[in-house]
Amino acid sequence: MFTPVPRVHVPNAVANGEVFPVKTLISHPMETGLRHDDKGNAIPRKIVNRFICRHNGVMVFSVDLHEAMAANPFIEFYLRATESGRLEFVWEEDGGGIYVLEHQLTVA
Repeated sequence: MFTPVPRVHVPNAVANGEVFPVKTLISHPMETGLRHDDKGNAIPRKIVNRFICRHNGVMVFSVDLHEAMAANPFIEFYLRATESGRLEFVWEEDGGGIYVLEHQLTVA
């Protein structure tokens, strides 16, 4: 059984009002349900179908993913923070799997 591995790259500290990049990657095969195994059986669909980023509990970025997304989805976006707090990154998978990472952000 494959266990997805999420990673994020975010600065530890930013200036008040500074726009900063957030880079995320999750190691995941993103099985579309369209392929077959060596016995001809369909491999069930299992993709990361949603990604959410929250800052201090408030959703600041989200995206819905579909079958056309490549394996090991990489998502880059930009945020502007005006207060220190916790960034929470959530990847939701078909079948109910949820993978979460947290990062403490300091705004000076």
